[in-house]
Amino acid sequence: MQPPFRNDDLDLEAAVARARPQLLEFLSHHPNWLLTTSRRFLPGVVLNGLDGITDHKVKVSVLLDLLEKAGPATWKQFAQSLCMECNLPLDLEILLLSSAGEGNLSQKQEAHTDVSAQSSVPKGFAQRRHCNNSVSDKDVKQQRLDSPEKYRHLLIDSICRRYGSRRAAGAAAQEQTQPLAFNQAFVNLVIQQSKASRLKERTDKPREGVAGAPKPEECADTAMKVSDLFRSVVPSGTTKVIFLFGKPGTGKTMLMHWICQKWAEGALPQFLFTFLFEFRQLNLLKRKLTLKELLFDLFLQPEDSPDAVFQYLLENASHTLIIFDGLDEFAANMDMSSSSKGGPTLTSPMSISELFADLCHGNLLPGCTVLVTSRPKRLPDFLLNTVDLLAEIWGFDHEKVEEYVSRYFHQYSFKEQAIAHLKNNTKLLSMCLIPALCYVVCICLEYLLLKHQMSVELPQTMTQFYIKMLLIFINKQQGEHAGGEEAQLNCNRKAILGLCDLALKGLEDKKLIFYVGDIPEHVKEFASLHGLLTVFEVKTNGTCPEAGYAFVHLSLQEFFAALCLMVSKRVDKNYLKKKFSLKSKWTLKNEAKTEFMESFHIFLSGLSSKECRTFLMLLAEKDEAWVQDKQDTILQSLKKLAATHLTGPKVIELCHCTFETQDLKVAQHIGSLLNFKYEFKNFRLTPLDMSALVFVMNSGQHLTYLDFAGCLMDVDCLEVLAGCENVEHLSFRSRRCGDDFAAALSKSLQGMGSLKKLELTGGSMTAEGMTNLVQASSQCLQLEEINLQDNRIRDLEVKRVMDLFSRMEKLKKIDLSSNNLSLNAVLLLAKEVVMCQNATELRVRYQSMKDTVIIYFSAPSGKVPRSLHLRWEEKKEHVTPTRHVKLCLQDCSLSSQHAEEIIAILQSCPSLSEVDLSGNKLGDEGCSCLLESLTWISISKQLDLSQNHLSVNGICSLLKSVNTCQKVVEVQVSLCCETAVLRFTADREFASLPPREEPVFSTDDQQNGDENQTPTASKKIRLTDSRFQASDLEKLCAVLKECNSISELDLSYNHLGDEGLLQLFRFLPNLKMLSSLKLNDNQISLNSVFFLAQSLSTLEHIKTMNLSLGHMQVVHLTFWERIRVRNTSRWRSSFLAHPKHEAKGRCFRLKDCRVGPEDVTRLCHILAQCPQLTEIDLSGNSLSDQSIERLLSFLPYLCHLTLLSIRNTTFSPRCMVLLINSFNLCERIRMVELRSSENAFLHLGASTRSQKTSCRLTDCAIGQGQIDELCRVLEQHGWLAEVDLSRNQLGDEGLRCLLDHFYQVPVTCSLNLSHNRISQDGVLHLIDAFATSGNTTEVQVSLCSKATLIIKFTSRDDPRKILRLAECNFQPEHLEKLCLLLEKCTGLTEYISSNNNMTVQAAERLLHSLRKNPGPLKISIEEPWVGKESVTNLLELAVQACGNITEITICKDKTLFQLGIKFPRCLEKVESVVSRLHLYKPGIKHACFYQRVREKCAQLQELRWSHVELHNDEAEMLVRILLPLPELKKFGLTSSSIMPTGIDYLITGLQNCQAIEELNLGYMELSSAAIPKLVLGFREMPSLKRLILNHNNISNDGCSRLTEALRNMHYVEEINLSHNNIGDPGLMNLAAVLLEMQNLKRIDLSGNSPSPAGGEKLMEALAYCKHIEELLLSRNVFGDRTAVKLALCLPHMTNLRILHLSENYLGEGSIHALSEGLPCFEHLRKIDLKLCGVTDDASKSLSHGFRQCPSMEEIILSWNALGDGGARELASALPGMEKLKMLDLEKNRIGTRGATKLAEELAKCPEIQFIRSGLQMQIFPAPIRGRVWRQKAASSCTERCLDALSSSQLSR
Repeated sequence: MQPPFRNDDLDLEAAVARARPQLLEFLSHHPNWLLTTSRRFLPGVVLNGLDGITDHKVKVSVLLDLLEKAGPATWKQFAQSLCMECNLPLDLEILLLSSAGEGNLSQKQEAHTDVSAQSSVPKGFAQRRHCNNSVSDKDVKQQRLDSPEKYRHLLIDSICRRYGSRRAAGAAAQEQTQPLAFNQAFVNLVIQQSKASRLKERTDKPREGVAGAPKPEECADTAMKVSDLFRSVVPSGTTKVIFLFGKPGTGKTMLMHWICQKWAEGALPQFLFTFLFEFRQLNLLKRKLTLKELLFDLFLQPEDSPDAVFQYLLENASHTLIIFDGLDEFAANMDMSSSSKGGPTLTSPMSISELFADLCHGNLLPGCTVLVTSRPKRLPDFLLNTVDLLAEIWGFDHEKVEEYVSRYFHQYSFKEQAIAHLKNNTKLLSMCLIPALCYVVCICLEYLLLKHQMSVELPQTMTQFYIKMLLIFINKQQGEHAGGEEAQLNCNRKAILGLCDLALKGLEDKKLIFYVGDIPEHVKEFASLHGLLTVFEVKTNGTCPEAGYAFVHLSLQEFFAALCLMVSKRVDKNYLKKKFSLKSKWTLKNEAKTEFMESFHIFLSGLSSKECRTFLMLLAEKDEAWVQDKQDTILQSLKKLAATHLTGPKVIELCHCTFETQDLKVAQHIGSLLNFKYEFKNFRLTPLDMSALVFVMNSGQHLTYLDFAGCLMDVDCLEVLAGCENVEHLSFRSRRCGDDFAAALSKSLQGMGSLKKLELTGGSMTAEGMTNLVQASSQCLQLEEINLQDNRIRDLEVKRVMDLFSRMEKLKKIDLSSNNLSLNAVLLLAKEVVMCQNATELRVRYQSMKDTVIIYFSAPSGKVPRSLHLRWEEKKEHVTPTRHVKLCLQDCSLSSQHAEEIIAILQSCPSLSEVDLSGNKLGDEGCSCLLESLTWISISKQLDLSQNHLSVNGICSLLKSVNTCQKVVEVQVSLCCETAVLRFTADREFASLPPREEPVFSTDDQQNGDENQTPTASKKIRLTDSRFQASDLEKLCAVLKECNSISELDLSYNHLGDEGLLQLFRFLPNLKMLSSLKLNDNQISLNSVFFLAQSLSTLEHIKTMNLSLGHMQVVHLTFWERIRVRNTSRWRSSFLAHPKHEAKGRCFRLKDCRVGPEDVTRLCHILAQCPQLTEIDLSGNSLSDQSIERLLSFLPYLCHLTLLSIRNTTFSPRCMVLLINSFNLCERIRMVELRSSENAFLHLGASTRSQKTSCRLTDCAIGQGQIDELCRVLEQHGWLAEVDLSRNQLGDEGLRCLLDHFYQVPVTCSLNLSHNRISQDGVLHLIDAFATSGNTTEVQVSLCSKATLIIKFTSRDDPRKILRLAECNFQPEHLEKLCLLLEKCTGLTEYISSNNNMTVQAAERLLHSLRKNPGPLKISIEEPWVGKESVTNLLELAVQACGNITEITICKDKTLFQLGIKFPRCLEKVESVVSRLHLYKPGIKHACFYQRVREKCAQLQELRWSHVELHNDEAEMLVRILLPLPELKKFGLTSSSIMPTGIDYLITGLQNCQAIEELNLGYMELSSAAIPKLVLGFREMPSLKRLILNHNNISNDGCSRLTEALRNMHYVEEINLSHNNIGDPGLMNLAAVLLEMQNLKRIDLSGNSPSPAGGEKLMEALAYCKHIEELLLSRNVFGDRTAVKLALCLPHMTNLRILHLSENYLGEGSIHALSEGLPCFEHLRKIDLKLCGVTDDASKSLSHGFRQCPSMEEIILSWNALGDGGARELASALPGMEKLKMLDLEKNRIGTRGATKLAEELAKCPEIQFIRSGLQMQIFPAPIRGRVWRQKAASSCTERCLDALSSSQLSR
């Protein structure tokens, strides 16, 4: 092995070189002495040539050269003479003594000194004297030097004995008889240096990795040799602190011993003295020490003159090395606050921590070198600020492992076999990178190879290796004759258990060194004999040293401590959990969990493996169950740790523990709890860490994501990672990742069979590394994404790389951003991308902070699935989709010089979709060149040339492209925003127009074109925000004139003014296909408004005109499209002379424009001349009363007008009267609506024929004082059909006044007075008028938050008289008055009271009051007490009513009590009845009550009870009295509780209901025994029409019994068996019966459990039910087969009105098939497909089916997968659905665009009332003429949707 230090000669040369400058200066003053002395060491002939040199310095330099060349021996003799005879400076003397070997002058040297030499000693030199009786200066100096020199030699001898070759030789001699654990031969270690400056800068920053070390990503770590540690990097006289950290077993202590040994051998000449202290020994000190005591008492005491030696140490501090080993083992608190603050004194005793801190700070022994070692843990803060050199000991690399193993097995013939064995085992090789483990592995391997050279099976984990090592040591010592492992363990059990107890007690007491008294004798003998304990001297003071014992390595102590917990009978499970619980101390991977317990938890985990169970059983003398119980405790604790939040280091620790268990189930469980994502940031990972991680990942069943950010790792880690099969996403982010790393990673990729995404970002990889990586990646066929951002790839091999990418079939994305790619490389890349068959997009953009370079790829196209929707899919051609490439080269500094190259690239690709060249420097020249070639470039979507320094000339070139390239459909230009975009139509779109549109040609085209001319696509030109003036229009119009196919022209945000507007309108007739013109913000005046209004008459094809002169001017005109007629020729057509708007109206909107009365008059005169003007909107124009009066006067002349809107204008009271009076001005007005005194809408009819008219004045602050005037105006016209005065301020008096007017004349009208501050007194006045009035048919009042008050009048005879009162908060006096008023209302037909504070007594009083003329009366009372009263009490209340009871309804869940009463011609007086009942005794009274019930209910027809609790007597009354009543037709008992015997009694009683037509026993949980009895009752119900038995747990048997009974019931119209447990057998029996039920109209089988087979049988039977109207089959999980069968049967159900299929997953095929059947349903009103899996693809056929359903009112498609595409398809079907009232699309994936499109089309549905869209935001209700839009969307989207609805609604 080559030592890392130089040999002696080289060290001498270095020492001379350092001393030479100072020595030359000193001897230049004494050249004669030097010449004389040199003659003693050099031949005379050599010195002859010196006489001619006169310069002293030159002569001295030559002499020194000659002495040095004479050899080391000559120089040493010269140096010794110089030091003894001259008074040299101390530092120079030390250097010379070091180079001379530090010895005293020998007698031989003295003998060579003669008299002549003595006489020539100059002044300043000490002369040698031979007499001993007098002390010369030289003798004084000798005495001063002798003591330190003697001490130095004493140190050398001591260190050699402790750590040197003699100790090694002795150990080798003992090795034959005694194994010594961890007595390893030294092999150089791998050391990585970090910059200490970074360490000092980051003392306060949190860190995840090494707490005391900087982030590995921030440090420029470099490999270093041991000799590099001591190279001076600090000024002379400054203390240098070197800190070495390393994981356990990496060889820190061994390295310190070796450094001491090398110093003793003279390899470190810069140090005169070296001291080594171990913190584990310093822990034993309880007293304070001085520095002198620390050095002498604790390390080595001088033989004499300690003060002189110490003084010499102080004077030569810069040549002193002090080593502190094992800082992590220091038990005391290392706190700088305890160090001496006023400056330490040499005589002041201090604690060890204070001495250590002051030495590091330079307060003591300033200038010395302090070397500290530690395991990785958080360093003391003071040390963070003082470290000058920081380095980490990594242990071995593969080369060092091989060297170590080779030396270990050098004497064996199987050396190569041992090396090969390790190389072939990745796990073992990872372990051997830690020197201590390498030694253990070698011991085991040696033992096994000696026994079994052919086949060797080594342990798998660190714990198993330690067990094996222990057994080998025992076996080596005791020999094979001692028996097997079991016998040897039995023999040594007591000693092993004692050693375990010693280890655990030591760790718990933070004790690493033990005295003789601490260790039992038999334990000491065993451990010493087997090399498990080492013995050494321990000095705690200046007295005699004691013998100390310690485990040869701390990890060995941890192993025995963990073993103690597992085998000790004193340790229970709770104690074991406590010891394994890492709690908050597991904060950092590199911080000890508990003091001195770095590997303790790992050993505990390892001992819980199955492989260790036999060993533990033998050692503990326990059975397997006892041991397994302890092992399970550890495993459960380990699983719990995985459920907590773990940082990266914690995950690694957890993986180590899991790996030690070797339990795949535990690993799988832990892997599943780590969320399948592993993030590691800024700490070092070793191959052993990676092995543990891979073990856990490979054990799991899920694919994982590995993210390494700034982590320091060897390339060996990647070799381990290659075995990870479950990694799906692999990411590395570190500047250390260069080409070498990429090369190593490339070798590992092929082993990752599941890898889909690879990231290597923020590294230093070049193009070469990328090519190698891509080469390897191309073999990973499953790889989908590669991210190589932020590396150093500048000029990559484009062609080769793209060729490799093209081979990767699943590749989707390559990211090369932030790599400073050159422009040449980008263009080459673009050229290759457009040629690559699977590349779809190249996105390049250069920005100041980051450049973007991304390539996207497409997967290979598969077969096109055949659609089930055969009606129109059969006509489609099934072709393979064409690849479309998107090319984006933004901000790339492309100039006009690159135009030709760009054109060549674009022309080479036949299928470009988008080209983005924005942000470049092409200019007019480059863009024009590109546009000229546009015809030969295939682009299907758009070309972006924005920010390319275009001028007006460049814009003209863009416009010309509209003519030269027919595929251009849109040009968007803005000079201010530097926008220039061309949009294209795809080839297939251009070749065939949509089926509903015809090709359009101008007249010129028709005259000059041939019959086969290709149709011209409409164009859109947007020239906005470009500061164009009227003078620019001539040039622009000249270009635009050449293109007569412009459909949209936008010249907004320019400076055209009135002049430009006039000029443009002269040009408009040339644009014959124009459909939209925008001129917003062009600085026009009011004169232009009049001109534009006039154009409505001159330009007949204008459809709408929107104008505004507000803050933002608006001028937007739309035009009717021309009628297109297709000729028999394919493309021949004719253009008709008239626009296509004969049956449609035109719209004029003027907003935010201040116009006076004269302006209004002028405008109206113009508009009156406009033909077909149907809508005028003058909102926000601040119209005065006079202006509005003039406007209304023109209404008779606007003969086609249907809507006049005036919004955002404050109306005065006079103005409101004017608007209402418009009824009298124009007979065509159908409705006048005023909202909030600011918005007015006048709706006009097409003719003056009599139609219903209405007036709505809501929220207009109308009070009592305005009622008279309002009524007078309305009376002039005649009362309207509807008057809405809600949300005003009428109050009770206003109500009285209004009622007086209404009762004066007979009218048929609905009057809405809601929210008008009406009180209870006002309500009672209304009821009084209602009771006495003959023309009031209904009053509805609610005084809660709804504040409803609606009155309906009629002028015709109407028998109805309905009173509804809800939440009126009546007090007792109000209720009494109410009863008195109702006594007068003899014509009442229905009374509904809900929550009006009506008590039971008040209800009884009310029933007495309600008398009426002969006929029916329905009474409903809803009060809380209804739910609390018993059935008997409620029946007692019922019999208090006058007349005969025909209906009794009790719904306690709704607190509803309802009676139906029929009044005969003559009624018995109530008083006589009551008096007669009171005559009977109590018992007789009970019987009389039953009799009274029988009499009052003799005509009972309907009996419905819900949520009641029937006691036995009540059940008896029900069965004996009520059910046998002869006229009972409807009976319902639902969700009620009754005794089991009672239900049987009830079912038996049902047999007496012979006239029953409806039976409802839903939610009654009928037992299986009750069904047969119920079936018997059915035989007595020949008239039964409706059978409802939902939610009753009816099974297949019960269903079969029911169907047998139904077979003979021919009048049944409804069957409800929903939410039972009916499967296939029951359904099939039911299906057989359905074939005969020709009258069935409704069937509900939702929520049962059939299979597809049962569903198909049911569908086949339903096809025979031709009168079925409602089919409810929700929540049956029918699936596709059943749905398709249903679709085939649907054409037979022509009367179907309601279809429910919700919560049945239907595939696309099922939806298509179902849609095919929808056109058969002309009566279908509702379809429910909630949660059926409806997608955008299925929406097309579904929408097509909806179009064929003219009666559709309600569509439910909530909780599906519809997106914007599906919304658009549905929207296209809506205009034809005139009866649609509700559309529910909640919880879909509809975005803003889809919702807006729906809103626009829903506005065309005249009956729509409720809309719910599925955007995931807040709900916004918005009433629009009684409609509700509920949309969970952003406010902007909602506003657009509401605007679309409002505008369309108002237009109607």
